[in-house]
Amino acid sequence: MRDYDEITAFLGEWGPAQKRIFLLLTVSIIPNGFAPFTIIFVGDTPEHRCSIPGNLNLSQAWMNRTIPLVPGTQVQYSQCSRYRLDVIRNLSEAFPDPDLLNVSGIEEEPCLDGWDYSQDQYTSTIVSEWDLVCDDKWKEPFTTSLYFFGVLIGSGGSGVISDRFGRKIVLFGTMGVQIVFNLLLTLSPSWEILCLINFFRGIGEVSNYMIAFVLGSELLQKSIRITYSTLGIGCFYAVGYMMLPFVAYFVRGWRMLILTLTLLSLLYIPLWWFIPESPRWLLSKGRVKEAESIIQFMAKKNGITPPAELFTDDELEHLQNKQLKSVPITQFMKSRNILVITVISLLIWMNVAIGYFGLSLNIPNLHGNDYLNCFLFGAIEIPSYISSWLLLRNCPRRLSHAGVLALSGCVLLFMNLIPSNLSIFSTVLVLIGKLGNACAYSMVYVYISELYPTPLRNTGVGVTSMASRTGSITSPYIVLLGSYQENLPFIVMGVLMVLSGIVVMFLPETFNMPLPDTIDQMQKIKWCKGSHSDSTQTRENNVILKEEML
Repeated sequence: MRDYDEITAFLGEWGPAQKRIFLLLTVSIIPNGFAPFTIIFVGDTPEHRCSIPGNLNLSQAWMNRTIPLVPGTQVQYSQCSRYRLDVIRNLSEAFPDPDLLNVSGIEEEPCLDGWDYSQDQYTSTIVSEWDLVCDDKWKEPFTTSLYFFGVLIGSGGSGVISDRFGRKIVLFGTMGVQIVFNLLLTLSPSWEILCLINFFRGIGEVSNYMIAFVLGSELLQKSIRITYSTLGIGCFYAVGYMMLPFVAYFVRGWRMLILTLTLLSLLYIPLWWFIPESPRWLLSKGRVKEAESIIQFMAKKNGITPPAELFTDDELEHLQNKQLKSVPITQFMKSRNILVITVISLLIWMNVAIGYFGLSLNIPNLHGNDYLNCFLFGAIEIPSYISSWLLLRNCPRRLSHAGVLALSGCVLLFMNLIPSNLSIFSTVLVLIGKLGNACAYSMVYVYISELYPTPLRNTGVGVTSMASRTGSITSPYIVLLGSYQENLPFIVMGVLMVLSGIVVMFLPETFNMPLPDTIDQMQKIKWCKGSHSDSTQTRENNVILKEEML
């Protein structure tokens, strides 16, 4: 019995129809590249100090003495306290010249009249608008975490919805969700309302990315799918990432920045008339005429005459019944091998996500220009996706994945040894760390999917990838550690990356091996032990799986 790929082989691998689908779907990913990282500029904390009321009639010399220095420094002023103004006013009346006495012993008080914010870089951010500093500085990372919590919910529900209603309608529906909630975000009257809207924004944006991934995989032929899922989606995601600092450089207010990016997203709505529905999904729902119409249209675009009859009755029945029955999640607990793989996968997903989003959100804390650093962080992802594509095609999964994780982690740990005056070198090291981390993030999708047997593959990847959402929720608070010690976020992320690289070595090898089809086959997979080489283990596993498949 022919499967869908065999039936549609007459379309060819890389004709005009496939090229158009490839291009349009990857272009639709661009807004997802800047969506998670707008908070870098929207939620940045400008230089600030306690506001001093003008009705005190203090001289400029006394105004300069109202803010205490941070202990242990001679030039850094406190951002969260000031000297008691009633004492300062009395002293200013008695001593017109503040140089005649030492004010450092005066009692301090919090910023009772709010804060004054520098506008050298931004006209406004959510931090300056709602005073998310000092005792309320936890609110800024909470805003980001709530967005990623929406991502968690969206990633869990988008697959179910698209299986029920179709890939295309959910793809463009989530684009609409992004646009609507981005527009509402610009109208937020309070921080609490902004958080609520940001949560719903996260639900829409990740769903769009995931559905585009699935739709492209189902529309394109087998030889193009890996290229599409790594180079195609990855590089256009990076293009969106690089667009963000360019737009933010010219739009310095947070509301106008979000509005401008939202208007750019409107340009993708006309793609509805050019991107087709998945014929595979249509066939699974019994909508044969629609599926045949799309396939015939692709054949016409490729200059090919399709067969008079695309599907026989037996093939239609086979394709419509091909959907695998769901496997209870308890099955993960019944197999020791699958359970261990799942636990290790959860740890890897979470740590890689903490590193990926933690490094990106930490851009404002790096030395140098924020806009240039953000652009470089986006640009470095392009070679990382190219590297992951090459490694997946040519190298053992376990060694290559562990290697890029260890590279990323060791570079970040080395950051702690770099003197503060070598700022350019520090930035280069962070970029190398980001290169390794983004490469590992791209590879983990393929590696983890190859570890599970067919009945559990979709469920296994779905369950374990949820840990990456947990990691992204945690990442803003890892970045917050930098307010206590500059290199502490790099230390935490570096340790997690190295730990993940070590843990990967305990997974089975999957390179050049047939995918396991049954749970019983998983019981015979051999694990990494002692001095067993990857090639030896691969050959042994191949023999085991092939014997089981006969």
